[in-house]
Amino acid sequence: MRALVLNCTLKPSPGESNTDLLADVVVEALQEEKVDVDRVRLADLTIKPGVSSDEGTGDDWPGIHQQLLDSEILVVATPTWVGRPSSIAQRMLERMDAMLSETDDEGRPVAYNKVAGIVVTGNEDGAHHVISEICGGLVDIGYTIPGQAWTYWNKGPGPGPSYSETDEGHDWSAKTGRAMASNLVAVARALAANPVPAPPG
Repeated sequence: MRALVLNCTLKPSPGESNTDLLADVVVEALQEEKVDVDRVRLADLTIKPGVSSDEGTGDDWPGIHQQLLDSEILVVATPTWVGRPSSIAQRMLERMDAMLSETDDEGRPVAYNKVAGIVVTGNEDGAHHVISEICGGLVDIGYTIPGQAWTYWNKGPGPGPSYSETDEGHDWSAKTGRAMASNLVAVARALAANPVPAPPG
């Protein structure tokens, strides 16, 4: 089984990503379940605006699209900015929109029988709103979202330290992240054994 982690931080490598640090917890838990994990920081790539799987010369999205097709598990990791997912997370969803019209050999949308979860960090409030925004888009595209398939760390209202600058709340976020990984694997295995069929004609 393979998982893909798409980090939607606004910081290109090698800048420190608080979102990446919390995603580490989920990645380690997935690897303990014998899942192969690929990680991509989308800010390092050229992701052109658009709603197709290939927007032409210089577009790095086709490689990500192939990784999405090759993975049973997707983890979207995003910071909270002004109470919302990052602009990169929004562009990711816009590009994934093309998957709605792509089908497999049995006529199913290509995201069917794949599961997804969300990791959110931010030194402000809004994590539940960010989770609902990302989950809503992924469900539209065809992903299955298991129960409690998310973890987050948000400092709360007003300015404050980032995830890497304090230990406050880390234990809860890590425990929730491990539960998220367990639930993702359990549902991915269930779908592999009993796939969702193609939609009726």
